Order: sequence, then C-alpha cells, then structure tokens
Amino acid sequence: MSHTRDAADQNFDYMFKLLIIGNSSVGKTSFLFRYADDSFTSAFVSTVGIDFKVKTVFRQDKRVKLQIWDTAGQERYRTITTAYYRGAMGFILMYDITNEESFNAVQDWVTQIKTYSWDNAQVVLVGNKCDLVDDRVVSVDRGRHLAHQLGEFNIFSTYLQVIIFDINVEQLIICLSSAQSFIIFLY
Repeated sequence: MSHTRDAADQNFDYMFKLLIIGNSSVGKTSFLFRYADDSFTSAFVSTVGIDFKVKTVFRQDKRVKLQIWDTAGQERYRTITTAYYRGAMGFILMYDITNEESFNAVQDWVTQIKTYSWDNAQVVLVGNKCDLVDDRVVSVDRGRHLAHQLGEFNIFSTYLQVIIFDINVEQLIICLSSAQSFIIFLY
C-alpha cells in the first residue's frame, strides 16, 4: 500500500525519474494529472516540450520521491524529449487503444528508449483509454502479444491496460517504481 505525502517534502529515501512517452493524444498528460493530482479533464491540451510532476509515496517504510515527466508526442519535440531519457529509471510507453497509428509507433518508441536510456531502465507498455470500448481498434490480444514479443528481448517488464478513471493508474506507478518483472492485465 502506498500513501501520498506533500510533494514539496524534501526528505526522501529514494528518488525515481519516470518518463511517460508515446504519440501525441494517447493520454499521457491525463494519465499524469490523474495520478499526481487525482483529477481528470476530457479537454485535450497538447504538451509543449516536456513537463513533470512530483509525488512522494511510501513503499516498504521508505519515502520514495517520484519525478514523473510528461513528454510531448509530436515529432518536432523529439530532440528535446530524448535528452530527458538519460537518467530515467523507468518508462511508461503508452498507446491509445482507439488509434492504430499510436500502436504501430510503439516500435519507434522502443528504438528511442534503446538509443537514449540506460540499459537497466524498466519499461511498462500501456494500452490507454480502455473505457472507450466501442471505439477500440487495437485488441487486448495484440497488445499482449506485442508486450510478450518485446519481453523476450528483456525490454518490457509489464503490459497494462489503463482506465484513467480507475485506481489502475496508481497500481502502474507502484509496479514500475518497484521494478517488478511480471505481467498484469487490467481490463
């Protein structure tokens, strides 16, 4: 169980830098606001460059400070955002289950991770917007298959489907910050 403390608290035992990456409009900013501020808005605001939020949680009697970076998904910001890959302990690689193009771009994002991050960074593949069941174009099986395929090369530790309205957002962050290597399916 994790408990949230004031993000301004400078006392912590560990600090983890996590990046949320993926194409534009997959829900990265909504995901971050849902987790860090417990808020959600359906209005789309495109991230320009990069933004971040800080949240302190307690795991196994330790204060863990999470810096969660929200990156712009547009190609024109790619050189800016890849500079932030170094030093990241984990990546949330997100695609939109209602957008085939965002799913097909996962391989490109994997290349970015391999090129610019540490070898031991944890990666979680997230199929987002699972509440839009009627608009789904990427099946659960395709997401699962891709995660397993990438997992064979020790790239991914976990595959999750996320409904931003649900507590699953917190479960994802706990999983990633704990560096657990198992597969969770939430749908």
